[in-house]
Amino acid sequence: MNHVQYWIDLADYDLETAKDLFKSKRWIYVAFMCHQVLEKTLKAYWCAKKGQEDMPYIHNLLRLAEGSGLKEDMTEEQLSFLDIMIPMNIEARYPSYKTSIAAGLNEQVCTSIISNTEELQTWIKSKL
Repeated sequence: MNHVQYWIDLADYDLETAKDLFKSKRWIYVAFMCHQVLEKTLKAYWCAKKGQEDMPYIHNLLRLAEGSGLKEDMTEEQLSFLDIMIPMNIEARYPSYKTSIAAGLNEQVCTSIISNTEELQTWIKSKL
């Protein structure tokens, strides 16, 4: 399988997972999965533009956007959203951070996160 398609397929699956988690009101995991969608979509872009099969072990969305060359094409709003989403990866996994992250998540916030994730993912895919 093509590496770009591999990452896109994983990201698409994660987006559906985020939507399923939304239905059960598992807000922290909605945010975590949306981070995964963005990370994997950025990795697809990286593979497409750099021709690399092996991805760096990076979870920082801004570093992925920068390293792939996509950052220069992104709006301030898109970059700001990536910055908001960065803590949803590592910090959402650990109990000491979960409480503080979860406190800022609710149905309204997660609706926005899913919407912004879908919009940004669609935009990145259009650049492939």
